[in-house]
Amino acid sequence: MALVGYARVSTTDQDLTHQIAVLTSAGCRKIFSEKMTGTRKEGRQALDDCLDYLREGDTLVITRIDRLSRSLRDLQNLVHELEGQNIKLRATEQAIDTSSASGKAFLDMLGVFAEFETRLRQERQREGIARAKARGAYKGRKPTAQAKAQQVIELTLAGLTREAVANQLGIGRASVYRILKTWRQQHPDAILPGERVKPSLSDSGPAAEHVTIAP
Repeated sequence: MALVGYARVSTTDQDLTHQIAVLTSAGCRKIFSEKMTGTRKEGRQALDDCLDYLREGDTLVITRIDRLSRSLRDLQNLVHELEGQNIKLRATEQAIDTSSASGKAFLDMLGVFAEFETRLRQERQREGIARAKARGAYKGRKPTAQAKAQQVIELTLAGLTREAVANQLGIGRASVYRILKTWRQQHPDAILPGERVKPSLSDSGPAAEHVTIAP
């Protein structure tokens, strides 16, 4: 049984140092971290890697539940997925530990508040967009990276790194990973250049290992 940490901040100008230090102090020997929004699970490569790394009997450690998800539905689905694999969830700064009934109940309660906070923020954002439109200052979102999905696949198969593909096509690296993940699900027997072998928990070392992914 291992303690595996996950840390997240929403923007590139925020710092992961505090969360990583707390998780290391909590005994995590492997820590995944990234700079991505927590309003949805899609596109969070470090979280996907973390969930893939976890094994039966492990404990996923976070500092607060909003680091894992700000969506109540995503949080509930994630906890259900972990429980199905006999993986526990623990928060260092909140009374959350899914190995106990009280810890599960507190998790559900905080999940409701986290989603409520997110909805309030989204409502304020919509109001801001409406005001910007009224002033003629709102330009809308840029075209989606999915329009370049075929180019992402072709360049990756040609041997370019994920970062090189993102730079060449002018899209975020998270978009590249998202497109490749969808392609892998459609082609389960295929192997993409640069894919890593799934890590083993048999590795032992004195220091925690950090895997950080930023957009």
